[in-house]
Amino acid sequence: MNLRTLSSYAREVRPSLPADAFSPVRSRLAWLALHVGIIAAGIVAIGLGWGGWWAAPFIGLVIGHSFAGAAFVGHETMHGAVVRGRRARSLVGWICFAPFALSPRLWVAWHNKTHHAHTMDEANDPDCYPSLATYHRSAGARFADRVAFGHRRPLGFLTLMFGFTGQSSQMLWNWSRSTSAMSPRERRLAIFEALAGWAVWLAVLALVGPAHFVFAFMLPLVVGNAIVISYILTNHSLSPMTEVNDPLVNSLSVTLPRVFMTLHLNFGLHVEHHLFPSMSSHYAPLVRDELVRRWPERYQSLPLFTALAQLARTPRIYATQTLLHDPLHGDEAVTILPRPVGVTASEPAPAVAEPVVEAVEPVAV
Repeated sequence: MNLRTLSSYAREVRPSLPADAFSPVRSRLAWLALHVGIIAAGIVAIGLGWGGWWAAPFIGLVIGHSFAGAAFVGHETMHGAVVRGRRARSLVGWICFAPFALSPRLWVAWHNKTHHAHTMDEANDPDCYPSLATYHRSAGARFADRVAFGHRRPLGFLTLMFGFTGQSSQMLWNWSRSTSAMSPRERRLAIFEALAGWAVWLAVLALVGPAHFVFAFMLPLVVGNAIVISYILTNHSLSPMTEVNDPLVNSLSVTLPRVFMTLHLNFGLHVEHHLFPSMSSHYAPLVRDELVRRWPERYQSLPLFTALAQLARTPRIYATQTLLHDPLHGDEAVTILPRPVGVTASEPAPAVAEPVVEAVEPVAV
């Protein structure tokens, strides 16, 4: 597999983009104001019983979507794509991630510094599913596989319901203690930020009562988790491990109808984001056009629900860098791989030795 460095792509693409594409897009803060307003109004409506009990689940769904929407704003903000000042980023990030009680300080160490620098490097990327060797020696890896959203894993629905919150907690209490990416002082501050988020929701619980809290927070938390983790899982978990951080090989962009792409701030255009992480995803479609024009056989994209269906049909453990393996049943599937030059997206991916679940095939857009 011919791999290229991230910087080699960036050097070729950057001159084709407008200069202001690399400036902060402060108008993204309007999305945060919208989502905070929806969340606050929804909680008040549920707490006061507006519309009766029949309306509460529908209001909860809307609140949950805004939980996810606020997280998308936070993701851009913490990369410096909305505001540049460190204190401003931290404040906006804390508000954005408050629905998940996620510390923005932890997010920077985990996502910005570690995941982006070591994408799909099993030894260093905390978002990468484990290899078969790690599975056999680690009880944690075996547990992660049992609850993974994948082939013949009935508990995988738990990952969709609570995966983002669960991973955030694991990163705070375990990973942050063992990594050099966070100093002890930074970890203490991250714990304080997370506890401050939970304090907000305990206050909401006290104000609205347990019955209303189910629809004001618990249901929205499940909805927000499902939306955010659907993107996170599809962005890399169908892709191969790589020794070189090549975003056109180890990352996948996912798409939805335009209205949802807009509402979700183009969060699914993840190959583009890894190429220019400090760029607002407002400009990600321009990057996509350049990637498709220059490397049509390498750029990989699927509709989000197609990618989720592929996740449900394929294992999550890596037997090799490009072969997914189910340790319990022996089923296997190849990861998404760049197509040979001249091979169209509609042609089948190469077969692998039996037993095979399915060879995952990317579709360029």
